[in-house]
Amino acid sequence: MNAPGTASAQIVISGASAGFARRFAALLYDGLLLAALLMIFTAVALFFTHGAALVRETAGAWVYLYRAGLIGVIAAYFVFNWTRSGQTLGMRAWHLRTVSALGTPLTRGAALVRLACAPLAWAPAGLGIFWLYVDPDRLAIHDRLSTTRVIQLTGS
Repeated sequence: MNAPGTASAQIVISGASAGFARRFAALLYDGLLLAALLMIFTAVALFFTHGAALVRETAGAWVYLYRAGLIGVIAAYFVFNWTRSGQTLGMRAWHLRTVSALGTPLTRGAALVRLACAPLAWAPAGLGIFWLYVDPDRLAIHDRLSTTRVIQLTGS
């Protein structure tokens, strides 16, 4: 119960797995934010190469470090948000949360497994994502492999 005079919106976990449309919309939002973060990372990397293009011919072996950094930015964004609040910015906008199979917040290990399995779900034309319409628990392939789920939140 809240103290008198304080207002807060309580979130109730409905337990319903989120459908494709909400997941995809959240991913589009996150894609915009990630694009901005990757541009900032690239600007910093270009500063260190004195404006030279970040390709093998101009940056040499450093291009591999740059590419690993891009992947690191993406991984850090998702893992940080999933373990901190269970929600990325896009997930907040679409009232979604990533939780463990038990409904608890994700551990760093579970978030990393989920992130590693996500490309497998999208790779064959998104079939691993559309699997949620066949799965009895409405879980996508990467949900099932990582023992996590994306649920829809409802306000009360």
